[in-house]
Amino acid sequence: MGLFARKQEEQQVAPGASAPAKDAQQPARGVQPRSRMSTAERARQDLKLKIHRDLLQRLDLNNLVHLDPSEANAEVRQVIMQLIGEQPIPLSLRDRQQLCDEIHAEVYGLGPIEPLMRDPDITDILVNGSRQVYVERFGKLELTQVIFRDDDHLLQIIDRIVSSIGRRVDESSPMVDARLPDGSRVNAIIPPLALDGPSMSIRRFGLRPLNVEDLMRNGSLTQAMVDVLQAMVRARLNILVIGGTGSGKTTMLNGLSSFIPETERIVTVEDSAELQLQQPHTVRLETRPPNIEGKGEVTARDLVRNCLRMRPDRIVVGEVRGGEALDMLQAMNTGHDGSISTVHANTARDSLTRLEMMLQMAGLNLPMRAMRQQIASALDVIVHTGRLSDGTRKVLGVSEVVGMEGDAIQLQELFTFERRGNTEDGKVLGEFVSTGIRPSFLNRLKASSHDVDFSVFDYLNK
Repeated sequence: MGLFARKQEEQQVAPGASAPAKDAQQPARGVQPRSRMSTAERARQDLKLKIHRDLLQRLDLNNLVHLDPSEANAEVRQVIMQLIGEQPIPLSLRDRQQLCDEIHAEVYGLGPIEPLMRDPDITDILVNGSRQVYVERFGKLELTQVIFRDDDHLLQIIDRIVSSIGRRVDESSPMVDARLPDGSRVNAIIPPLALDGPSMSIRRFGLRPLNVEDLMRNGSLTQAMVDVLQAMVRARLNILVIGGTGSGKTTMLNGLSSFIPETERIVTVEDSAELQLQQPHTVRLETRPPNIEGKGEVTARDLVRNCLRMRPDRIVVGEVRGGEALDMLQAMNTGHDGSISTVHANTARDSLTRLEMMLQMAGLNLPMRAMRQQIASALDVIVHTGRLSDGTRKVLGVSEVVGMEGDAIQLQELFTFERRGNTEDGKVLGEFVSTGIRPSFLNRLKASSHDVDFSVFDYLNK
């Protein structure tokens, strides 16, 4: 949304913001009320609103459009400081600067949560209405002091995010997935579905994506496991990364994709673009929701089918959650080996069951054995990631899909994380071990000309 559009929106919403906000914040019967705004905080919010309104009145919008972004920022800050100096309220230099930053964030950024977006230690921002904002820092949730002026203020920030990528959120479409310019993933849901006011979740990604070396430093896996995984990618094995929400699946997928040679053409398919592949020859595809008339939807299945015509060397599907599982598995079985994808599942065995369910969602009445044969022949390796009770993320297991035995898909675990207990401060103790099983694709690893010490597969090798 442009600055001029936001100016018009503010002029419509701001004059009555104080009056309806009081009614809007009344909790439903039986619901614990959120923390109320103190008198001092209310006065501060009113002052910000007044300066913001005066700023939009004073700015020459036509002139700002033709300025360089850095020059426009400087001019806006200069006008804000002038407006703050005109207020009858005495403020210290520090308070003036802080107020200027907050008002500038209202114009160009994400309002009250802009400082949280700049904190590199924060991985999730969870907005539960206008009065409650949690963040995840180092794997633990904590409540912040950040609040919005009212629900209308929060709705403006949500609309600013989703409209920037051509999506919308309103009563007819109260749920939306979006992304920020830095790749952060956003989900928002508004009333009437959200009973306590608009809710927004932001899954942040660092300015520099975590690489495999970072994962080893964090204790997520060992050097021996990295060597084997790198050989698997170079040998063009089909890999499925599984885990629960926030377990590090996307980070692991980014790490595995870094092993793909730069000479190969990669096509990615995602619901919301969040992969950060570093290879130069990468084509990124993203699904599109239907418009207000219910038309124009482009599903992940449509994109997977289309990317088969784009001469890909590798197909990377950000997350499989529906009928596109059939097209992905067929691609793996028809010459597009070396593909990588993720699935939400708690165990390797559960991921196979989920794939069976998604194959049924494709609308084909396939026999159960045929579906399992398709899965067993397509997949080679399952990498299981998880988040432990102390907030750390680790590779909990690496399993090989051996094939079919009778009507069941056979798995054999190659590496696992054996948990030993917890320290007094709650830190999880454990170690990565190999199970002693030599994988059936060992010859493919040797043929990939990648130097691997195959003694890493020896029993309990650490």
